[in-house]
Amino acid sequence: MSTKTKVWTILSTVLVVALAAFIFVKFFFVYSEGVNEGDINYFQREGFIFKTYEGKMIQTGYKSKGTATIQSNEFRFSVEDEQVVATLDSVSNQQIKLYWKRYLGTLPWRGNSQFIVYKVSSSAL
Repeated sequence: MSTKTKVWTILSTVLVVALAAFIFVKFFFVYSEGVNEGDINYFQREGFIFKTYEGKMIQTGYKSKGTATIQSNEFRFSVEDEQVVATLDSVSNQQIKLYWKRYLGTLPWRGNSQFIVYKVSSSAL
């Protein structure tokens, strides 16, 4: 095997490994995990080709700058698991906790959000 062939083989291998590492980190590596608490504003199934479950939670709180003013934050999320979908449907109009994992990129079959909810808890459950 010539030197030129060896160099191309090594460069191709390095490129494939780097591309695989990038794809793994971007789409499959869990960047962070957490819990948000609030009320579900909306939860729906949407999409043209890949039907995914998307929702928005409203989290209320107090602003630190000002005199006791109330603010609300929105938390947009996606759901993959059908059991979580059923649980969300059963706890409407209640204060709930959403346990989520954050990925750095989105995949069309996983949802439109980087935040994927995998568990729901409520005082009524």
